[in-house]
Amino acid sequence: MAQGEVIVRFENVSFEYGHNKPILDDVSFAVRRGAKLTLMGQNGAGKSSLFALITGANKPEDGDIHIGKGVSIAISKQVVPRDQLELTVREFFEKCFPKKIYDLDPKIDDVLEVVNLKGHEKMHDRIIKSFSGGQQARLLLASALIQDPDVLLLDEPTNNLDKAGIAHLTDFLKEYKKTVIVISHDAEFLNSFTEGVLYLNIYTRKIENYVGDYFAVVKQITAQIEKENMKNAQLAKEIQANKDKANFFAMKGGQMRMVAKRMREKVEEMEEAKVDIRKEDKTIRAFTIPSQPELTGELLNISSFSVLKNHKPVEKKIKLSLKKKFHLLLAGPNGIGKSTLLESIATGNAKGAKIAEGVRVGYYRQDFSTLDFSDTVYQSLARAAQAVDGKLDEERMRAVAASFLITSDVIYTKIGSLSEGQKGLVAFAQLVLEKPGLLILDEPTNHINFRHLPVIAKALDQYEGAMILVSHVPEFVHQIRIDEVLDLDK
Repeated sequence: MAQGEVIVRFENVSFEYGHNKPILDDVSFAVRRGAKLTLMGQNGAGKSSLFALITGANKPEDGDIHIGKGVSIAISKQVVPRDQLELTVREFFEKCFPKKIYDLDPKIDDVLEVVNLKGHEKMHDRIIKSFSGGQQARLLLASALIQDPDVLLLDEPTNNLDKAGIAHLTDFLKEYKKTVIVISHDAEFLNSFTEGVLYLNIYTRKIENYVGDYFAVVKQITAQIEKENMKNAQLAKEIQANKDKANFFAMKGGQMRMVAKRMREKVEEMEEAKVDIRKEDKTIRAFTIPSQPELTGELLNISSFSVLKNHKPVEKKIKLSLKKKFHLLLAGPNGIGKSTLLESIATGNAKGAKIAEGVRVGYYRQDFSTLDFSDTVYQSLARAAQAVDGKLDEERMRAVAASFLITSDVIYTKIGSLSEGQKGLVAFAQLVLEKPGLLILDEPTNHINFRHLPVIAKALDQYEGAMILVSHVPEFVHQIRIDEVLDLDK
């Protein structure tokens, strides 16, 4: 690991997000100049909140955060804030600086070249929301790089990026000379350049510090858990044996009671000797997305669609129909129009696509805009259940929520206050309750803990309605039955 001077130090820091949601409890750690670190933790553990503490956007309840003198920090967020989607590219980059920058346009050109956003010379006046998810991801990275920070914080930077985009980002970070801390669920990406891990334990609310590449650290953690489990198992046997003996001697009476007392004291000492084991991340339970019953025939017909070629719309003719149990994969590079096509189909605004009458559409958007961020999770799921069944089966709704790790302390939280990963799990819970006939999924792996992905893939593989999927994660797609691939670039 890099051995430069310490430029970020947490000393006995405690922090709560909102009321009664502790994130950090008396946490201390340090980051050295030039370090390349992964920040790990379960969805909802508070990784993004930790980044906000480093930038100063959040303030600790207790303890101190020390940033080296003159050290600058910039963050590439997971998503473009909603209130910035209507900005032009130039206005978006202007917000990166506390005062007006007069030579901003050439700086924008340079940084867009770094993030491999082609056609940048024509982009200064484009509206942010007109870019694809992958292009927005590159803009977010560029917005951090243009500040030339000493510490670069990357929050899920590979989300929405295609294979070429991830490769480009990986090469860039390998050569990057400054400090970088990355939140990501892409193990291969992380392993390619990071040299240490800060693990935010959602149960103890502590930071655990590990040295080594990502895969090596995962092995360290696994070995540590196994060792501690074995130690605790042995202690448990000895504790039970001593309890049995203590009970036996206590029944004898007389001096044997003193022996029993000493043995009980020994049991207490052994109980205290048990190791507090770092609990592994929980995984969502296996689930099924029920398909809308009694549907027959063609559920969706596509006769044409538009793509972007050299920044101009090009219409393509096609003859494609989706019936029950038909799974379609949409492929193509960032910016070609995959998300635009999905949205137009889901909303019924696609000129060349027609959904059969009465078909319910379940739509998973990569920006979660199908969720009302002002709703609580309870309100959102209850509305979805009632819309389908006409009444609320609260027991079933709560059971579905629990299967997606939506616990009693989360279900009454406003969706806008959830982590991006938790929003994704709420979106999947909503799909289960909606029982769609046509399922449309736009990058459903974004923000989701890697432990959950095989469970989600199995549910999609077994889905019996018609499905359209966009995903840039091959190992995820390979676990799902795909009947046809529509490559928009061909």
